[in-house]
Amino acid sequence: MTPQQYVQQKAVASGSSFYYAFLFLPAPRRAAITAFYAFCREVDDVVDSQMIDPGVARTKLAWWQSEVVKAYAGQPSHPVMQALMPHTAEYGIAQRHLQAVIDGCRMDLEQTRYLDIAGLTGYCHLVAGIVGEVTARIFGQTDERTTQYAHMLGLAFQFTNIIRDVGEDALLGRVYLPLSELQQFGVKVHELLERRYSDRFTALMRFQAERAHRLYDQALALLPEVDRRAQKPGLMMASIYRTLLREIGHENFQVLHQRIRLTPLRKFWLAWKVQALGRM
Repeated sequence: MTPQQYVQQKAVASGSSFYYAFLFLPAPRRAAITAFYAFCREVDDVVDSQMIDPGVARTKLAWWQSEVVKAYAGQPSHPVMQALMPHTAEYGIAQRHLQAVIDGCRMDLEQTRYLDIAGLTGYCHLVAGIVGEVTARIFGQTDERTTQYAHMLGLAFQFTNIIRDVGEDALLGRVYLPLSELQQFGVKVHELLERRYSDRFTALMRFQAERAHRLYDQALALLPEVDRRAQKPGLMMASIYRTLLREIGHENFQVLHQRIRLTPLRKFWLAWKVQALGRM
């Protein structure tokens, strides 16, 4: 299996909404974003091993840190890095970007609670804002202001993920909803861990969704018109993720016992609509 086949397989197997936006890119940009996405998946998957042995997960993340350094020195050994490195110079993918993603995943090993929204946003900056910055460059960013849009959109995606995954994260002992906001709405951590619904929980989740929707609005307002065409893949992802967020709301935030999803056909339709009609 070639490095290119490896990263393609990784992207397809993930079932992520991101994959549907990649389909509409020209081949060189599609190859770059697929390799970068595969890197993010590889590093993120390491965190799951903490359920077996957190020490093993930390060792694996340290290995990835070293692998990134070696790759930028011209000696990539992992197929993901072999697939990614030919694109780093052209699309401005710096070593600091990849190391930041690793740092964000390390936080999942070391911190399972966030006191307030400021602390949570710092984490989201590493695991989502930086990813947004890199993807915007690959998509064809020409205006520096697009970086701010990409960071904001990345945060919107991550907050959507947090809302969707409250139940799954609780099973892993993780609570990404700020503790200060749980207290504000009178929701106890043990209620999340025990998958207990209440009007208080619904109000808390509605509050989270309203913030995520504001982030989408703020991000779209920041996108310079000169880059709107190039950033269509990001707008496709925004359409898919925001539709998911609305669907979760329509389901009255029943996220403790299930993961609410969009069908592959619906994701493709939403992506195609942005590509063909230019609207979300």
